[in-house]
Amino acid sequence: MTQVINNMNSYVEILRPGNAVMALIAVVLMAIIGHTYSFGIVLGAISVFIATGAGNTINDYCDYEIDKINKPDRPIPSGRIKLENALYYSLILFIIASILGFFISFENGVTVIICSVLMIVYAYDFKQRCLIGNICVALLTGLTFVYGGLITCDVNLGIFLGFFAFLMTLSREIIKDSEDIEGDLKEDSNTLPIKYGIKNAVIIAVILDVLTCILSPVLYVYKVFSVYYMIIVLVADIIFIYSAVLALKDQSKENLHKVSTYMKIAMFIAFISFAVGSII
Repeated sequence: MTQVINNMNSYVEILRPGNAVMALIAVVLMAIIGHTYSFGIVLGAISVFIATGAGNTINDYCDYEIDKINKPDRPIPSGRIKLENALYYSLILFIIASILGFFISFENGVTVIICSVLMIVYAYDFKQRCLIGNICVALLTGLTFVYGGLITCDVNLGIFLGFFAFLMTLSREIIKDSEDIEGDLKEDSNTLPIKYGIKNAVIIAVILDVLTCILSPVLYVYKVFSVYYMIIVLVADIIFIYSAVLALKDQSKENLHKVSTYMKIAMFIAFISFAVGSII
């Protein structure tokens, strides 16, 4: 019985539930902002969670050799999930997510399929390409807002918020690549820090970081959100700037991991500011 539970836990762990929840938050935010609460939102959140989990799983499948160096405790390199089982698991999850998308609408179903294809191509190829992989992940994050906008019938706002999510994610992805450069080098990857150096990659991430902070008042100026949005997003901006300073000072793996964590917290706070700014 204990072995069965441990196996189940491994199949949950490989989904990276924390990241998957971050993805579905975009759909929930679009519901809160648009004051639209329906069964479609529930299906949308679930489908995004499942699709993101499938993407994380196929990514771990393709990154098996790299993860033996960078993340040896993950389910596949640790031997808790067989390599071929991870592949089948991810494909089943992609199919389930797509079916749920089509239950909402044709457009949502097509969007899930497009995102699923992007995640698969990213795992097999784009991840190894300089900056293209980072852009792909950032684009997928932005598309979750568009996906939510399709459900709430506010696609334009979804695109607007998706753009900010794109910038924040792109910056963090570059930092994560800089953190994982040791394993990527052994796999002959062509990431941004490998091609142009960690310091230059960090500088680009910092520029994107600062650009996000500079543009954040736009959502208040154009009356998308209330002044309460500005109060909360200012906290996120401060953390982003602090993360940028830390990254510029020290490009060690340990410090960049810390920076990546801070940036994830800042993104979550920024998302909270979207919700609060639309309610109050």
